[in-house]
Amino acid sequence: MSGPDVVVLDYGSGNLRSAQRALERAGAQVTVSADFDTALNATGLVVPGVGAFAACMEGLRAVKGDRIIGRRLAGGRPVLGICVGMQILFEHGVEFGEEADGCGEWPGSITRLPAPVLPHMGWNTVDAPEGSVLFAGLDADTRFYFVHSYAAQSWEMDNDGTALRAPRLTWADYGGKFLAAVENGPLSATQFHPEKSGDAGAHLLANWIRALS
Repeated sequence: MSGPDVVVLDYGSGNLRSAQRALERAGAQVTVSADFDTALNATGLVVPGVGAFAACMEGLRAVKGDRIIGRRLAGGRPVLGICVGMQILFEHGVEFGEEADGCGEWPGSITRLPAPVLPHMGWNTVDAPEGSVLFAGLDADTRFYFVHSYAAQSWEMDNDGTALRAPRLTWADYGGKFLAAVENGPLSATQFHPEKSGDAGAHLLANWIRALS
């Protein structure tokens, strides 16, 4: 039985082929593409990202990726951001003193981690909330692979007084707390690299893929 169709958005940033292989192993039919309609109409869209926030946003806008993300979410179509692909979903990024605008799907800024040694590179545990879809079936001491120096260190979206379900927030610690993952309706993201996180990452991707159907 074939899995859902997933597009890995090719905007010049990210480990595209490793993401493709990991998603295929987790059960998806995967296309790597920068085509607007292909990315817009896929069952699931994955937005990878490595490098600097501003450079990633420049590449994303060049293929109208910010519009693709916005239109998909407006229609309730799932999107998964990975590493800088998570960071660019926020309003701003501050890197080396330079501020750049992000996609603005979530309020807040991406800032430098207050750790004595950067980047945060290697395996770390996360604190996932009850009811998480991404982390379902994973033990609390499960480790994931991180490579980054910047992150969202607070959550600024106010859901008080609305009928919307509050986002599920997963935190990690490296010199201080930062967001390791967010599950917010059709929009999910991880600061770590599931495609580099072995069996744990494969399990998480399989959870996301199952939720597409």
